[in-house]
Amino acid sequence: MQDSRFDGTDRYVVTRDLTMAVNAAVTLGRPLLVKGEPGTGKTMLAIEVARALQKPLIEWHVKSTTRAQQGLYEYDAVARLRDSQLGDPKVHDIANYIVRGKLWEAFASDIRPVLLIDEIDKADIEFPNDLLLELDRMEFFVYETRKTVRATTRPIVIITSNNEKELPDAFLRRCFFHYIRFPDADNMRKIVDVHYPGIKQRLLDRALRLFFDLREMPGLKKKPSTSEFLDWIKLLLAEDIPPEALHSEDHKTSVPPLYGALLKNEQDVDLLEQLLFLDRQRDRS
Repeated sequence: MQDSRFDGTDRYVVTRDLTMAVNAAVTLGRPLLVKGEPGTGKTMLAIEVARALQKPLIEWHVKSTTRAQQGLYEYDAVARLRDSQLGDPKVHDIANYIVRGKLWEAFASDIRPVLLIDEIDKADIEFPNDLLLELDRMEFFVYETRKTVRATTRPIVIITSNNEKELPDAFLRRCFFHYIRFPDADNMRKIVDVHYPGIKQRLLDRALRLFFDLREMPGLKKKPSTSEFLDWIKLLLAEDIPPEALHSEDHKTSVPPLYGALLKNEQDVDLLEQLLFLDRQRDRS
């Protein structure tokens, strides 16, 4: 089935490489495995691909306790036992107690869907291996009903990973891979313009300078992400913070206003305060 090409949307800025990766995965019929720093728009990519191609979106958000079987189906034995005790006639058909998972939903869709398997690296290391055949053949067997479920149309599968653990080689071979690099200042400016088109350029210039200074700060435990930068910009606009509050003309002199949107632990705040203190001491000497 031929789909329109993905070229980004009016609210999601994509690089040429990312556009090519999405379209390559769609053409090959393989899952697109997307890695990158948290907050670089990996999850949003699937949402925007579905929106751009006008496809239904099915989201499977993986947790540390998630099992691969849950994506296929689950047999609700407790409900069947309860119904048998109540004399419910539907107890005689075991299919009434098969609960469809997200993969089954995607396989059963009449319109080719976009299936997001979000943060696959959060689950057990065997989780990707347990989905190898299902994602490759686009089918699985339901043992309780003795029936095979096959995809009506092959879904567009987008899998995200934060690189918390290595994924098995056999799984990687079945995917088309793309790493979303952290945006440079020019691309970050484009991203901000999409979300806040009326922002004053002087404020944005200083916000970008401070943001990238923070990310380059040695010893930082958690670098601020794109999504956190956008949150910070939103707060600066809401509180009408002037550009002068972000940077002096010569150098940083204080902790940035509303820093809680960018720095997420006390160690990084302490580190920033120490570096600023040392800067002031050098300026006085």
